[in-house]
Amino acid sequence: MPNFPTLAKLAEDLESGRTTSRKLVEACIARIADPAGEGQRAFIHVDKDAALAAADAMDGLRKAKAAPSRYAGIPISIKDLFDIKGQVTRAGSRALDDSPPAEQDAATVARLRRAGFVVIGRTNMTEFAYSGIGINPHYGTPKGVWNRAEGHVPGGSSSGAAVSVLDGMAHGALGTDTGGSCRIPAAFNGIVGYKPTQRRVPLDGSVPLSFSLDSIGPLARSVSCCAILDAVLANEPIIALKPRPIQGMRLAVPTTIALDDLDTEVATTFERALKTLADHGAIIERIEMAEFHDVGPMNAKGGFAASESYAWHRYLITAKGDVYDPRVAVRIMRGEAQSAADYIDLLNERRSLIARVNARISSYDALVLPTTANTPPKIADLADDKAFTTQNLRALRNCTLINMIDGCAISIPAHREGEVPVGLMLAGTGGSDRRIFELAAGMEAVIRV
Repeated sequence: MPNFPTLAKLAEDLESGRTTSRKLVEACIARIADPAGEGQRAFIHVDKDAALAAADAMDGLRKAKAAPSRYAGIPISIKDLFDIKGQVTRAGSRALDDSPPAEQDAATVARLRRAGFVVIGRTNMTEFAYSGIGINPHYGTPKGVWNRAEGHVPGGSSSGAAVSVLDGMAHGALGTDTGGSCRIPAAFNGIVGYKPTQRRVPLDGSVPLSFSLDSIGPLARSVSCCAILDAVLANEPIIALKPRPIQGMRLAVPTTIALDDLDTEVATTFERALKTLADHGAIIERIEMAEFHDVGPMNAKGGFAASESYAWHRYLITAKGDVYDPRVAVRIMRGEAQSAADYIDLLNERRSLIARVNARISSYDALVLPTTANTPPKIADLADDKAFTTQNLRALRNCTLINMIDGCAISIPAHREGEVPVGLMLAGTGGSDRRIFELAAGMEAVIRV
């Protein structure tokens, strides 16, 4: 994987004059346009002229010592789920082709622009964000980093977002995470993905999957890169991230559900990472989490994603169901069978689940678990619906546990050079975002050694 710079390094280069925003944007556009690369599948739309104009504007502001932030002029990608003023938001679908252009930027896009980031284009995604695999029959499927000649899935639903960062077509990406859609593609591609405490980042201007679970987060090359973007998205000050010493970290490994049916490479890499952390002084305790047994039954009828997506899609899918990805449509339609009583039960059960889990893990700094149970499957192996469903559920399982408990979580790479990508997930209760970033930053330098 190419060694592209972090946001901090890019900021230094811009400040020192070693590069310009114009040069950064031109390089990203060239990588997107490379016919030998994944740009044509990773992006649904590239706004070349606007990106170059914004780059020139940021270079001018920096020359006048009026740049809105240290990161002004750095190109980033935007998942096709978000409104960008003057553009049609398609959410990776053909069903919204005739929708009017957005009248204003989504709240998160506006915040990124205010910090001076340059929007390079809209990235491909699972249609309507409804899978953790990343396959899109309308716009193609970008290949993930692993064994590209064979063609492995990029992870979803923020598939193009991850590939844009991985391949230097953007230096950070705006994604969403309802059941792992930032963390899964990060894990499958050896980068970092963050799911924040949901209430910290506004959902305004994004197409919903589940308004109870949807979270908006970044994908980037390092923990500190994600922390910078997360601060901008949450409208918080960008404060230098201070890594926590591994010595004395109290980490809980949930043995319930989260370690079941792991691919051999995932299990091996995860156990090696735990040993490395323990060797550096982390206190690691394996604990039963009986509460996690409740998540499967809660989602048996489709859960929040089916009920809430059906409420949003019910008229559109009636009119244009024939152009939906059938694998997405069938999941949305599960919501039609849910009653108001089912939904109210779900709300009450989730409140109870959150309270019980928060009490269970209150004495630990974080939960630590594999991001996904599986390694990236081959695209060709998922032509069969049964195989697709099996791998999709395995990709989503562990991440979904954290969305259901209203937590925050980060996926960091745990594999070594030449090994299949495997993500290590650190998760905490809602509101513990800064702690999770500090813990992850402390681990990042040693976990792959």
